[in-house]
Amino acid sequence: MRRSSDKILVTHVGALPAPPDVWGQTDIPDQRLAEAVGQVVDLQKRAGVDFVNEGELTKGGNWLQFVTHRLSGFEPSESAGAASLMFDSADWKDYAEFYRDALASGTLFEESGTAPAQGTESRSRMDWSCTGPIAYVGQELLQREIDTLKSALGDTPPTDAFLTSTAPSSLEVGRTNEYYDSDEAFLFAIADAMAVEYEAIAAAGLQLQVDDAWLAGLWDRIGIPMGIDAYRKYCEVRVEALNHALRNVPEEQVRYHICWGSWHGPHSQDLPMADIVDILLKIDAQTYLFEAANVRHEHEAAIWERVKLPEGKILAPGVVSHATRLIEHPELVANRIGQFASMVGHENVIASTDCGLGLRCHPQIAWGKLAALAEGAALASEKLAGKPVAA
Repeated sequence: MRRSSDKILVTHVGALPAPPDVWGQTDIPDQRLAEAVGQVVDLQKRAGVDFVNEGELTKGGNWLQFVTHRLSGFEPSESAGAASLMFDSADWKDYAEFYRDALASGTLFEESGTAPAQGTESRSRMDWSCTGPIAYVGQELLQREIDTLKSALGDTPPTDAFLTSTAPSSLEVGRTNEYYDSDEAFLFAIADAMAVEYEAIAAAGLQLQVDDAWLAGLWDRIGIPMGIDAYRKYCEVRVEALNHALRNVPEEQVRYHICWGSWHGPHSQDLPMADIVDILLKIDAQTYLFEAANVRHEHEAAIWERVKLPEGKILAPGVVSHATRLIEHPELVANRIGQFASMVGHENVIASTDCGLGLRCHPQIAWGKLAALAEGAALASEKLAGKPVAA
């Protein structure tokens, strides 16, 4: 991933607003998809984003369900595993009345109610049983993604663009193993299959972003009963599986994103980042994107005062949040960037968002936040360099 010693570069986590006829759809005609992706790429450039993507429009805006059509070996299950995990949370139990009302009003995942409802898919789409060998069969769909994004880039080089995919640990959730001898063999089979996608994205010259919300998000569902030591071991195995899948991908092309589920809820039982930061740094990625702006995790920036960032690594902290409809003031954004720059060096910091904005914010708010992000990065660059820098 490109560095700069002159300015703070800007990216985001992935999902962006899309036209209603495109968002959440998987059977969009090629021409219409190309038009929509072209518009989204152009809007990112106008907002001042340096590392752009296709807004996740090419995968229907869903970081999990797109894999349904790309992996063989699975059949729909009548189990309520994934659905029950969402509700089987200490946070969701402690604030049950809030969650009941938020689900009823459709604002749990997007406060204005303008985005397609999430978390309400049928069980047959959320839960799967592995009944045969897992293989990657999504080559045609993936190539469409790659071609559509690259065609929309214009004068932006592919090395400054990224496509998102999903970590094996997050794909494991909601998928029951009925074929492999052990859960670990099942996990590594998913990793081997997803390696095909990871390697193809990298071979196209693009950055690969691996999304992994469930690694931290499972803590208050399965981790609390296990205890932190056992849960750390659980996470370490999942990181080993991811590294196995990334074995043929150059580290400088890999971005790893972790969040805590990002729905608009209390998040009172989120796993502290301090408990797994050393495990995260074992991932064979150059760049780490994580929540650092919302009020549940902003204080965790202080971790980097005592945790040494390994040589060659880059932090892309969220400095604007999906969790509020208020648009952050650029001075606040600059201050947040400056905090990280003072701890790890400004050349090792890229300004990002906490999570995807496409399903979390009203479209106008999402684009406003990206503009504020770029303005704040320019202010931070000015302070660091002592001279004005264009966003």
